[in-house]
Amino acid sequence: MPELPEVETVRRGLMRIAAGRQVNGIDIYYPKMIENSVENFKEALIGQTIERIDRRGKYLLFRFSNDLTMISHLRMEGSYFNQKTGTAIDKHVHVLFHFTDGTDLGYRDTRKFGRMHLVKTGTEMQYGGLAKIGPEPTEEDLKLDYLVKIMKKSHSKIKPFLLNQAHVAGLGNIYADEVLWETQINPEEPTNQVSEAKIAKLRENIIHELARATEHHGTTVHSFKNAFGDAGKFQNELDVYGRGGEKCHRCGTKLVKIKVAQRGTTFCPRCQPLVKADD
Repeated sequence: MPELPEVETVRRGLMRIAAGRQVNGIDIYYPKMIENSVENFKEALIGQTIERIDRRGKYLLFRFSNDLTMISHLRMEGSYFNQKTGTAIDKHVHVLFHFTDGTDLGYRDTRKFGRMHLVKTGTEMQYGGLAKIGPEPTEEDLKLDYLVKIMKKSHSKIKPFLLNQAHVAGLGNIYADEVLWETQINPEEPTNQVSEAKIAKLRENIIHELARATEHHGTTVHSFKNAFGDAGKFQNELDVYGRGGEKCHRCGTKLVKIKVAQRGTTFCPRCQPLVKADD
């Protein structure tokens, strides 16, 4: 599933290929992808201009000129692309926005998990996961006091804690593994046992790692591509994710892959020992 760096990369591409364009037609080939009435969705957006595209966590927010916002969640493999109007499309293209400038914005999704939902601008934070989403992983939004407070209250393992979007927005399986390795925290360590010094370091690593991954245009492990069809480059920078059985970049120990909360998880048993409650 695309995480914050990948979604932000898509957003930046969409600002170049969709912002400022006026919609003069919409083809919807898989109606379940639209959570509104399909006819109401089309009627509301045809004739309107996409003024900008914002992002909150893993959600894209298309701002239209009539004070409507289209919330788009890419889920597992959703992607946007542009082409000249009239160009052939494949069977995995499920929504096609036609613009007045002779270009199209297409949405492709091999698994059909992605969703689009139209709301009045200003009410988007009441929708689904946005209603309880945590702070963005930035210096301004992710405060140390907040992170210490919520971590000391939690008895869950640290890996699923980080994956919970209500705690911190945008982290997924890839970057959770990376920041835990960087901070030398075992993915199964109880969250409330992490020291305040480690929490401070974890916060720094979350902010830095996601910013760095964004500058590398995200990570392509399976199918992620940006709005121009290009793969990300951060997969070449990963220290642990996808490297089970290989040597740790820090100490040379063989990395171990296990499952934590049903998610594949890679860590270094030497750099990230499990801390016992009485240690």
